Amino acid sequence: MSGRRFLFVLGSSRADGNTELLARKAAEQLPADVEQRWISLADHPLPDFVDQRHDSDHVRPPAGSSAALLLDATLAATDLVIASPLYWYSVSGLTKRYLDYWSGWLRTPGIDFKATMAGRTLWGVAALAHQEAVVADPLIGTLNNSAAYMGMRFGGVLLGNGSGPGDVLNDTDALTRAKTFFARETPLARFPYEG
Repeated sequence: MSGRRFLFVLGSSRADGNTELLARKAAEQLPADVEQRWISLADHPLPDFVDQRHDSDHVRPPAGSSAALLLDATLAATDLVIASPLYWYSVSGLTKRYLDYWSGWLRTPGIDFKATMAGRTLWGVAALAHQEAVVADPLIGTLNNSAAYMGMRFGGVLLGNGSGPGDVLNDTDALTRAKTFFARETPLARFPYEG
């Protein structure tokens, strides 16, 4: 057993979208003994995030809630894959809300969220409708900087081109990259100013 546990957090509002298809192509290459869990944020919606850093005590989300499901799944993962389509040049709103919840989890007693996630690996998968990949730099920056803040490793972002349903399956370059994406080295994430 490898001991690795991948959590795929699907940030699209559409099931079986191009981002999810590309993520599944990459996941097909993982060894059979690697655990995979897939959670769609559209199927487990989080309420609007309320920043209570200075206003109240933080408590663990109630059992059975979407927040508790996502917190527990996130804590259990050795590898966290954010699969978000490129929406207005960054992560989707569903994905951003999930990341916003990390702020609350950082202050939740008894879980030591930052220390628990340190050293684990954050990956990204995104489909975009633009031919030039450079437009995804804000999305990549969001994930890299989040990983750097948490002391996580960053495996990079697998990008594919697709707008209409299933289009990403015609992106032969992306499908080729998907075959070895999760086999890449994953250095500790660094903020851009760290060189």
